[in-house]
Amino acid sequence: MTMTQTVKVPHLGGSEIGYRMTQPYDASKPTLVMVNSFSTSADLYTPQFEDETLSGMANLLAIELFGHGDTRSPSEQFTYWDTAIANFQVMDALGVGDAFVLGTSQGGWVAARMAMMQPDRIKGIMPLGTSMDYESQRSHEMGCWNGDEVCSPVIAQLSEPVGDDWTVDGDFTDFILSAGIGGPASEEQRQHWHKVHRQNYSGDAGRRRLLMCAVNLRDRDGLHGRLPFVTCPVLWMHGTSDQVYSVANAQHEIKLFTNARDAKVQVVEGGQHFLSASHPDVVSAAAAEFIGTWA
Repeated sequence: MTMTQTVKVPHLGGSEIGYRMTQPYDASKPTLVMVNSFSTSADLYTPQFEDETLSGMANLLAIELFGHGDTRSPSEQFTYWDTAIANFQVMDALGVGDAFVLGTSQGGWVAARMAMMQPDRIKGIMPLGTSMDYESQRSHEMGCWNGDEVCSPVIAQLSEPVGDDWTVDGDFTDFILSAGIGGPASEEQRQHWHKVHRQNYSGDAGRRRLLMCAVNLRDRDGLHGRLPFVTCPVLWMHGTSDQVYSVANAQHEIKLFTNARDAKVQVVEGGQHFLSASHPDVVSAAAAEFIGTWA
């Protein structure tokens, strides 16, 4: 069940940002900001919100990126840097001073950006199933997917105007579920994400949002030269069954966090790309331990 709200922030000319937060907010507890993966929503983190240990020890705040969920902006152009800026403005609006950040896939890129931009406010980051590179030859040689080959046909398909009755094709949703979690665990889960995609990506405005999300994914900038500016602890969790980015890549890139207070990779046997969804108990327990160690 979707339980998102929206908050107005000034970035990009005044944006409405979709978010879900533990209620009521308790300023005496640490906060964990969670940033969702490509084309998903705050619903990705329902298992974490339902985890009594994690939700009991920390405020959980899932923030939806530009182009995702209930987030809307007057600007059609946005990048992952814009989401990082807006996330801080959401924190400001909700009275959150500092936080840990957990991000899945593209959410990991946002988590790293937040740690670079305001290091005094980010106490630690947990990238899940991600990469810190652009679509480089190095990345492909490390066993990661070729985002150019995957995204370019999608971008081409989304580049023509559509009518008000358009919704994203169901095959797209099935592909995301297959690549993200190895396929839905149940027909109920499958239908839920089909519904989320139809709601978020309908009509020409929805097409244009999804188009920009795909452009961002394919054409993103790499972060290798910036990773030494991350000073907080880093716990990178990566599944052995991740179909998008490889464990080998994670083990290579964690070494680039040269000034982090602590930086390590936790490999999850059988874990999928959307690790918080495929192995929620493992991720929630690790998050609770990480927060307990560094809060």
